[in-house]
Amino acid sequence: MLKTPYIKMSLYKMENCDDRLTPRDIAMAGIKRENYEATVKKLDTYYFRLKSEISRYQSLSLGLYPECGTPDPYKASNHGHVRDSIYCAAATWCLSQAYRHIDDDQGRCQELAHNAIKTMRGVLYCWMHQNTITQNIEKFKHDQNPINALHSVFDIVTGDPVFKKDESGHLQLDVVGLYLIFLVQMITSGLQVIFSSDEVNFVQNLVFYVERAYRTPDYGMWKRGTKYNNGSTEIHASSIGFCKAALESISGVNLFGEYGASWSVIYIDIDAHNRNRTIFETILPRESNSKNTDASLLPAISWPAFGIHETYLRERAISKVLRKLSGNYGLKRYLRDGYKTVLEDESRKHYVPAEIKNFDGIECEWPMFYAYLMIEYEFKGNKALVEEYYQRLKPLLKQTGYGYLIPKYYYVPKENIENEIKNPGSTEKIPSPEGSSDGVFLWGQSVLLIAEMLREDLIHINELDPIRRYLPAPERPRFSSRYSAFQGTPDDLVIQMVLISESAELQKLLGTYGIETQTPRQVEPIQIWSPKELTKAYEYLGKNKKLQISGRPSRPFGVLSTSKIYRICGQTVLCYPLLFEISSFYLAQDLSLVVDNCKNDLAFVAKCWKLYGRPTFCMVIRQDIVQNGDFNCFLDLLSELKRGGCSGLRVRFGRLQAMISSACIEHLDFLHVLDDLEIFQPFQEKPSSLNISNMLAIPPPAHVEEEEADIKDYKNISTPELAKMLRYSETTSRTLKILNILLNKEGMDYRIEEYTIKERLERTLLIAGNKRQWAHVRLCAALLGKVVDSLAPSITSVLVRGKQITVGVFGQKEHILDKPIPPGEIKEMIFSSCKEFNISESVLQQEIIINIGKLISTSPQFFEGILRIRIGWFIYAMKLELSGQPGPKDLFSLSPQQIKQLLQRLLQRDMAQLDKSNPLMRRQIDGALNRVPKNFYDQVWKILEKTPGGVKVVGYLLPQQPTLSDMTMYEMNFSLLVEKMLSEIVDPAYRQIVVESFMVVATILDRNPELCFPQAVNMDKILENAFSQFQQDLSRDGQVEKEKITLHMFVSTQSNVKQGTISYITKSVVKQVLEGDLKTTPNEMCLLS
Repeated sequence: MLKTPYIKMSLYKMENCDDRLTPRDIAMAGIKRENYEATVKKLDTYYFRLKSEISRYQSLSLGLYPECGTPDPYKASNHGHVRDSIYCAAATWCLSQAYRHIDDDQGRCQELAHNAIKTMRGVLYCWMHQNTITQNIEKFKHDQNPINALHSVFDIVTGDPVFKKDESGHLQLDVVGLYLIFLVQMITSGLQVIFSSDEVNFVQNLVFYVERAYRTPDYGMWKRGTKYNNGSTEIHASSIGFCKAALESISGVNLFGEYGASWSVIYIDIDAHNRNRTIFETILPRESNSKNTDASLLPAISWPAFGIHETYLRERAISKVLRKLSGNYGLKRYLRDGYKTVLEDESRKHYVPAEIKNFDGIECEWPMFYAYLMIEYEFKGNKALVEEYYQRLKPLLKQTGYGYLIPKYYYVPKENIENEIKNPGSTEKIPSPEGSSDGVFLWGQSVLLIAEMLREDLIHINELDPIRRYLPAPERPRFSSRYSAFQGTPDDLVIQMVLISESAELQKLLGTYGIETQTPRQVEPIQIWSPKELTKAYEYLGKNKKLQISGRPSRPFGVLSTSKIYRICGQTVLCYPLLFEISSFYLAQDLSLVVDNCKNDLAFVAKCWKLYGRPTFCMVIRQDIVQNGDFNCFLDLLSELKRGGCSGLRVRFGRLQAMISSACIEHLDFLHVLDDLEIFQPFQEKPSSLNISNMLAIPPPAHVEEEEADIKDYKNISTPELAKMLRYSETTSRTLKILNILLNKEGMDYRIEEYTIKERLERTLLIAGNKRQWAHVRLCAALLGKVVDSLAPSITSVLVRGKQITVGVFGQKEHILDKPIPPGEIKEMIFSSCKEFNISESVLQQEIIINIGKLISTSPQFFEGILRIRIGWFIYAMKLELSGQPGPKDLFSLSPQQIKQLLQRLLQRDMAQLDKSNPLMRRQIDGALNRVPKNFYDQVWKILEKTPGGVKVVGYLLPQQPTLSDMTMYEMNFSLLVEKMLSEIVDPAYRQIVVESFMVVATILDRNPELCFPQAVNMDKILENAFSQFQQDLSRDGQVEKEKITLHMFVSTQSNVKQGTISYITKSVVKQVLEGDLKTTPNEMCLLS
């Protein structure tokens, strides 16, 4: 008798899961009942196909599979590939799911299920074995160094690594993400894959391994890194997509299934997931900086990962893949992919510069992706498109005794290359030996079998995807209400807000303003923790001495994680955000900035909260805010929140005890190893020893202007004399200058009376902060080498959006940050580049980086046209902006909030209006911001196409070759190369007029397509001739003597007016045409090779 679908689908109970059969289910079951024998026969056919096409190549010891199976399985490669093995296990498990529909399956359901388990456990063994030898996973958690990556190829018999650390592109984050996804799918279907607590801890560390995918350049799905195949890594959207999906899939999953213990549950960092999500959505539809699109995005966006559900982004990315990569024989992996083309030199691991141009138009096409598209449209319920792609795929398959084999790829034979380049898609391609004449391409064959079983309704999509990855988060079933689970962000989300006063006296004071708060004692037995204590607790997660792996790395939690309520060893805990932590950096001393950041945090939670239950935001109010000059600003925020909203957000105030029932609760059951919580220090209530009401009567210290002391006055004074002067110093300025000299003479640990120089600097920093002497505050912080929290994540926020960032003083050497690096290295770069010129700028640059990181995440439109963010140049632009505004002119004397507002005002400024009133300032600001017009880089590409000699700016030559051979017009790396050339210009205004000149040349070439430059386009020469004509015109009119007409006057002239700069630049280019520097007929030199 035929079993009804879902009866044995999952032994793992789900909540909120409606198992009622849909009309399609009933119809499918009915058809099978009427055609029982035919259904059994089909399943048996697939069983024999699986055994002959896939299972025969499975390793007897570990269950791994090679990349390709040979006709004689005993002569197959001994290299077991992890990704291919996982897909083979998926096909095997899929057929076992199909066999659950019948009663008399002859034991095949169990056989197939255990074959899949064997493979999954074999992969786990290899990784654990590798970690036992080299502690790779432990090292990688902390440094994300590719040399410490888990390998993706192992000996198929012993499980030993096949290649050395530096011999292959091991770092493929998508492989680990793929493993975690199918691990959860199989466990949810009722299979027992994980056997011990050691394995649970290791899988938890695999989660830590993928959590930082958003900032980890890897080698990608094709193991080649960038498309140049030169051994370098880059951030891949497909890798992030798989890791994001893995985090969503495994969150709250019990690895022992329904009968698991509390310590076999897997936890994820919701803030890390959010960063992966936002970066994934930001990069799409691109794959990476070098790849405009890639076929690897298909499995990341569709089955098996289902990494994104936003319809617009999803469809845009898939349509781009199909538009750019589709062929008659499948999909290309990416443009200019040389893999297995007849022109590829297989004796070399890497390509030489410009080599990828040889593969343009002759890339191999992979029919496997038609099978992926069949699965995609099965999940969408679009049978017509399933059939369309099946009909495209069928002629490409090679028939065997039991079914069809899918070739790994189709390639262009050498004799057809010329015709294929001239007429793309016109020539016949030849199938690869793998999957046709010489064995089986196991990855593709596995995907094909799954697609065919779905097409024939032998398996339902819910059996292939038990955790319902294909559904948006709100529609998925929940594993358990005990652990946090994903859902969509509700339109009417309410943020619960708890106010905790540091003391009872402060509570009374706030009560007089109508602000009701609670003290730590009043919320007992609930404890209030700092985020540092939560970090300390999570260090026990996944910790295992036997495996020599620690727990979660000691990284701070974000505001999403601190918006949960935690149950720990019978204790209820609420954490306050990092914003309210006492910080050694001075930003927290500016209360107006704290208020603004609080609003931003609330807006962020409202936008990014995707968990069941309401977020609970804990605001800790400390006593020292009472005397802060911006205390009223803080009260205004509380009053606004009390009224139930803030900037369109819905906020609910209340007592903590009353909010637990509607909150998001997370049970940290892994802390069962602790006997008590004494190792954690909850937030303690301070005794009411201060009369805060009387303190309010004392006006807060106003900003004090002090006479600046000249450091030269103290340089020749002895240390004892300086110490004596320090004792009687009456101004912060004088104290700071003396401490600065003593620091240079004696060092940070030199003691004067009972205090060291360091302790005195710390005290001076607090005093200067209370007086709002921000220039002194910044100097103190810089001398102390302070580093702001979240500096590295802010830089990462910039980098993952395809931009670069530089640190260093304007006009001096800059350090380029083009990939995420540890905070220690960032600190060294900033301080080493600033200390010789202005030590205070080292902390100001950190401020600006933090602000840019937040702005680019919330308002990316502010940075349109800015590809390289040069912090020193941004400071120069801010000084320009400040010079045109009333008020203080010293940038360093502004408060952190004023710095933030100035930066935002600068980025939002209407440059068209400024160009009319002050063209010079407009050019200076645009040049300092490195802002270029829309499509600027595309226009430079078009110029380069017409310029065999390349383009030259201030002596820097951007050559036509190998640039055009290595890159494509819309490639991010080309834009960065142009930016590198422009960065050679040291004057912002001149940089901007060079940009304008490029646009003029591009326009002329666009309107006169027959023109081309036989020699290098020298932009300096074009501008020199334009300026010379400008001089002649002004002196001829008698307005100014020629000798007094400077380049400054030219740059100060409006662009789009009569006798404006554009007209002179245009005349200069035309003059070159007339002088013969331009050819007006097609020239062989202008043709691309």
